[in-house]
Amino acid sequence: MQALTEIGTVSELWRYPASSLAGERRDVISVGSETIDGDRLFGLVDASDGEIARPDREAKWHKVPLIRARLSQARQLEIATPQGDWLPAPGAECDGAVSAFLGFAASIRPFRQKDAPDYAGLLTAERYRKAPIHLLTTASLARLKALHPEGVADPRRFRPNIVVDVAAIEGSFPETEWIGRKLAIGDLLLTISEPCRRCGFTIIAQDGFDHDAAILRNLVRHNAHNFGVYCTVDRPASVGVGEMMRLV
Repeated sequence: MQALTEIGTVSELWRYPASSLAGERRDVISVGSETIDGDRLFGLVDASDGEIARPDREAKWHKVPLIRARLSQARQLEIATPQGDWLPAPGAECDGAVSAFLGFAASIRPFRQKDAPDYAGLLTAERYRKAPIHLLTTASLARLKALHPEGVADPRRFRPNIVVDVAAIEGSFPETEWIGRKLAIGDLLLTISEPCRRCGFTIIAQDGFDHDAAILRNLVRHNAHNFGVYCTVDRPASVGVGEMMRLV
């Protein structure tokens, strides 16, 4: 029988019903073989040409992470702009609110018809094929804070699915050293497949913190442009906050 090394406990769980929009913090997530239930079902596009949002590359999209997204119990996407009410999406009223906030015509569209069965409009395409799970440790957040004390090392900058509370290790981004290892969280079994290479999204202002280019500069200088890890799923299961994570 393989030994299990206890590493830490799950402190935060996130899913992102709409790509590039603010995520939805959860007490429990259901992890399937290819994705988290309810994760990245919709995209935001420029209605004039169908271009999907790229906050990491274009200034016109920089306000997108301030828009919130959630799924109702009936799996209806709901969107809220700052100071705005929650609105069902996709739909004309939601698109109008998002367009007014961004300053140009924009539209929420599903990636697949099955995720919005009553929707009769255009679909959009995902920007890239994502790994099923993005995992980040508080130890890496602490290391980044030590390198950049005046910055805000908030997990939301990095859009993880699972944040694990791990004791800080001086000079280390520990999960980067676990590539190829397996980890267990309750019944969930993952393989840590690759480091997560960071992009310009990490420096963009969100609710509670400002634009900060030094965040990415420090990751480039001290961790080869990486922060957190991607994982593939060996055994699907649900995961809850407070569960122990173990390296296998």
